Amino acid sequence: MKRVLVTGGAGFIGSHLVDYLLKRGDTVTCLDNLTTGSRVNIEHHAKNKQFKVVEGSILNESLVEQAVLEADLIFHLAAAVGVRHIVQNPLESIIVNVEGTACVLRYAHKYKKKIVLASSSEVYGKSNAVPYREDGDRLLGSTTINRWSYAASKAIDEHMALNYASQGLPVVILRFFNTYGPRINEQAYGTVIAQFIRQAFLNDPMTVHGSGYQVRCFTYVEDTVAGVVSSSEIKEAEGQIFNLGNPRPWTVVDLAQLVKKITRSKSEISHVPYKDYYGLSYEDTPIRIPDITKAHQILDFNPEIHLEEGLRRTINWCRENYQSARNTQKKNRILSD
Repeated sequence: MKRVLVTGGAGFIGSHLVDYLLKRGDTVTCLDNLTTGSRVNIEHHAKNKQFKVVEGSILNESLVEQAVLEADLIFHLAAAVGVRHIVQNPLESIIVNVEGTACVLRYAHKYKKKIVLASSSEVYGKSNAVPYREDGDRLLGSTTINRWSYAASKAIDEHMALNYASQGLPVVILRFFNTYGPRINEQAYGTVIAQFIRQAFLNDPMTVHGSGYQVRCFTYVEDTVAGVVSSSEIKEAEGQIFNLGNPRPWTVVDLAQLVKKITRSKSEISHVPYKDYYGLSYEDTPIRIPDITKAHQILDFNPEIHLEEGLRRTINWCRENYQSARNTQKKNRILSD
């Protein structure tokens, strides 16, 4: 049993990690400013005496220091996420991702606490050297395109972590590839799948940005969490970077068609120019596939959930929760009348 700090623990991936840690008997502190995270994701643990929520920012040094001091192990997932948010608020995103991570790493190093750092497949930029290897070159667009500020900020996080590792900090870096599952949120992580499911439920046009032939790999959240936990337990993983993703490729159009099939939606698939949704400060990548050889060999990482099965689980969760939300809104309207 460990005392574990999860920054961003009320977020999509973070809350699933919290579920796992509490189930195995750890004492867990969730540090989250609830910008993209939500108390709804963790409210089922409200009466658990081994769980504590600290509402605050990773930019708050005194808060971070105290939380790190009380922990045996840190999972650092807190970050500015969501492509649209990054594009529209690049400065805020850079500050949170770089200064916030610097703060967490500084105190992890000061108190000699092991830390697992969540990074992103975004660091590869628009490289065509697929499948992506952890030691592969990165290729980014112009600094005038806000999209690339996120990739740059996460890469700086990795540089800081690796340099702290050279000074003795036990740290593992994980690059996530399009994690999805229950609790996805259009405003945060899992945007494209969350958006397709909502549109399919409403029989609205399913909006595919650009050609729709962009290639992505989608990883069910249980598989991601398994890799995250494994990385914290294996000594050999320290000081290294790992891709955590399901390597099977899908085009975005095929993803939309699959969501439509499972939901039995009457939605049409509509192609929308990027600029209509993201504005002009955006550039997409044509293909993104991970090489997970290293994660398999060292972490025993084996993503098991096929996209169709993962989508069925996700859609079922969305259907139940969307209905619950609609019932709550209807009840509130009746009460207000």
